[in-house]
Amino acid sequence: MTHFVVVGAGQAGASLVARLRAKGFEGRITLVGDEDAPPYQRPPLSKGYLLGEISRERLFLRPERFYGEQKIDLLTGRKVTAIDTSVRSLTLAGPDGAEESLSYDALALTTGSRPRHLPAAIGGALKGVHVVRTLADVDAMAPEFAEGRRALIVGGGYIGLEAAAVACKLGVAVTVVEMGERILQRVAAPETSERFRQLHAAHGVDLREGVGLERLTEGEADAGDGRGDGRVHAAQLTDGSTLEVDFVIVGVGILPETELAEAAGLAVEDGIRVDALGRSSAPDVWAAGDCANFPLGEGRLRLESVQNAIDQAEAVADNMMGAETPYVPRPWFWSDQYDAKLQIAGLNTGYDRVVVRAAPEAAEDLSAPVSYWYFRGDTLLAVDAINDPRSYMVGKRLIEAGRSPEPAQVARHDLPVKELLG
Repeated sequence: MTHFVVVGAGQAGASLVARLRAKGFEGRITLVGDEDAPPYQRPPLSKGYLLGEISRERLFLRPERFYGEQKIDLLTGRKVTAIDTSVRSLTLAGPDGAEESLSYDALALTTGSRPRHLPAAIGGALKGVHVVRTLADVDAMAPEFAEGRRALIVGGGYIGLEAAAVACKLGVAVTVVEMGERILQRVAAPETSERFRQLHAAHGVDLREGVGLERLTEGEADAGDGRGDGRVHAAQLTDGSTLEVDFVIVGVGILPETELAEAAGLAVEDGIRVDALGRSSAPDVWAAGDCANFPLGEGRLRLESVQNAIDQAEAVADNMMGAETPYVPRPWFWSDQYDAKLQIAGLNTGYDRVVVRAAPEAAEDLSAPVSYWYFRGDTLLAVDAINDPRSYMVGKRLIEAGRSPEPAQVARHDLPVKELLG
């Protein structure tokens, strides 16, 4: 019986195995994950789950019984330590350290990504320093979020800003430091950055741009022997200032999980290098999701988003079954901060101007709809829509159709946005 193995039980892995069964694959399927939980949603971890609004079970992408009903062997708490592409086999280590071998006919790597950590030399290994990626990460940091405590958020990207918003809701005093000139510098236009700067300031966040972290220091131990207590106590910043902090959340980006692929001899280039079908450089080895670097136009791209994880995984599943259909992404993203919902359609890489669409009252009312339309010349590339789902949907439809409205028309807030489709 043909055996397809998928390594990485996140959004991409779960989508891939479900698609194989939905498309009629009748062979054996094994999904391997190194966490104890079945595949679950990551975006709500630092929002609804941390706030206590979503239970652990509601995070699960499918009920646990789904995998048994679909005859999918779900192996949780198992770490793949090696791939031997010459004999098509994997080495797995279980929770007790015991190793076992698993053979495959085709293998898909959906290993995702991991957060960047602060170096231990500047205090990154102290207690109270957290990253946001897994259930275990969020469970470990949850007790920190008590009213009146002081948090330092390192990094002004979406992860850091979302963590800041949750902390504020729970009564934590928050300072955000961003080394770049502005928050969201790598991913958004100055106009979007300014909107979120105003939003966080209105909620009392101490937001410091152009300021980095020099080092974290620990508190003094009770023994009085000069040793530290091992827990973060203060932060020294690059502008010479010092903050007393109770805990730290690090949101300074993620890295694709490629170590397993590299050790197996697969081509790696900011992710596992694949062709338009999702095939890696090794025979019968595929990749999808955050870990995959794929061709797009004249260049290559690696997308970190839920939608890409789903769409690319489903495309790879089809191609593992012989579809031979190149993957064409339709990127969209979102971020929830306080009562602001940001929806992003398209990719803004290479834009040369931003057109703002907003009613006059949006200048004072931070809850009012506003959208930012990215153009390169007269070509629409992307849309950032804040509390403006209509603009998001219209922009998404235009981008996917390869059509561009007149920038002057976009700027007319009195013109119904749906007329841009005409």
